[in-house]
Amino acid sequence: MKKQILDGCTAAAHVAFALSDVATVYPITPIAAMGDTAQKWGLQGRRNLMGQPLR
Repeated sequence: MKKQILDGCTAAAHVAFALSDVATVYPITPIAAMGDTAQKWGLQGRRNLMGQPLR
């Protein structure tokens, strides 16, 4: 696996996306892009660790 440098919000989005069936993300600050990141991944067809798309 290739290593990446991520900010905290993106790292949190990775974990939430991988371990969830439904993604509901409430950012801590208005500049946090966790929701946008998860939505982008979902629209791209990315699947969670169980192989299911997020709803």
